Amino acid sequence: MNLSEVTVYRMVHIENIRHILQHGITHKHSASANPNFITIGDVSLIDTRSKKIIDVDNGDLFALNSQKINLGDYIPFYFGVRMPMLYVMQHGGNFVEKATPAENIIYIACSLDKIIQSDVNYFFSDGHGTDSYTTFYDKSKIHDLPKIIDWEAVNSSYWGGNENLNVKRKKQAEFLVSDDLPSEFIVRFGCYNQTAKKKLQTYGIQEEIIKVIPNKYY
Repeated sequence: MNLSEVTVYRMVHIENIRHILQHGITHKHSASANPNFITIGDVSLIDTRSKKIIDVDNGDLFALNSQKINLGDYIPFYFGVRMPMLYVMQHGGNFVEKATPAENIIYIACSLDKIIQSDVNYFFSDGHGTDSYTTFYDKSKIHDLPKIIDWEAVNSSYWGGNENLNVKRKKQAEFLVSDDLPSEFIVRFGCYNQTAKKKLQTYGIQEEIIKVIPNKYY
């Protein structure tokens, strides 16, 4: 796998899409942030991320003066779909305020190639951002990303049980973006059913970049 083949994904409520089409995928502190943004994630995890300081040591545990960043200051993307967080979004639990029907959850797929060729600052990890076993990398290591990410874990259909905790961690490897991403970075949208697809089309999204993928939901 090379970088041009890598896509990164973000899950959002369908009611946020119109704002994204107009203003891009915006950072929560952006002047263009959506004042009516609908959150579908775990609010406790969001709070934890807002306070989490991490070391970007590029895999060198003995690195001196490694860069430190606040996890909550970045827009997170995944490298795959059907993540553990999606299950909680759909069914509730943890600190998800309420379950969200699958047809209201949209995958936004962005070109990694476009992101790394832009001026946006970014980092990536080999696992879930809040896990102490996870390593973070800066853009100097971007060409190593295809071999750093565990693609078997990312694409794994089963991650339950204590015996699979590391699979679950690595499945949720992240790509972190510092700034707003223009909508031109979006290469396609994924949705649960035809109802969701038709709604996306009413927003002006071309049919050819909308994929109905019910098997990528729970």
